[in-house]
Amino acid sequence: MKKAYISLLILGLFSIGCQLGQRPPCDPTPVVTNVPPSEVAALKQYIETKGIKATADERGFYYTIQKPGSGAKPTVCSNVTVNYKGTLTNGESFDSGNDVSFGLNQLILGWQVGIPLIAPGGSVTLYLPPSLAYGSQEQSGIPANSILVFEIDLTEVN
Repeated sequence: MKKAYISLLILGLFSIGCQLGQRPPCDPTPVVTNVPPSEVAALKQYIETKGIKATADERGFYYTIQKPGSGAKPTVCSNVTVNYKGTLTNGESFDSGNDVSFGLNQLILGWQVGIPLIAPGGSVTLYLPPSLAYGSQEQSGIPANSILVFEIDLTEVN
């Protein structure tokens, strides 16, 4: 009886291990957002007040494509390499990086929906409401409920 129990246990663990190996590493489901109208209005006011020529996206953010790039655009399941700079609406820089690689699905929602607008070699500026950035959570150098501006150069998609 004991041998049968151990055999069933081993078979069960093997079965679970095989099932885990069959799971995709990323859920390619498109990002669904629910940006409150007040955030969209505040972002629109910022864009208009600064005279920024940007495109409104139906998901609640704005963007400006400086260069579209060429080749295949990333998906939320892609690994991307970027050069970027993040600023607050007062122009204060809070983060930047060169040749930094990320799994796109591990980043804030604004990057997950914004970076796929361009292909490698492309450049985009994203204007993100709090719901697509860090929301009500204060981050190092970023006050809670901040509108964020990211200048992003997509150098590689894996």
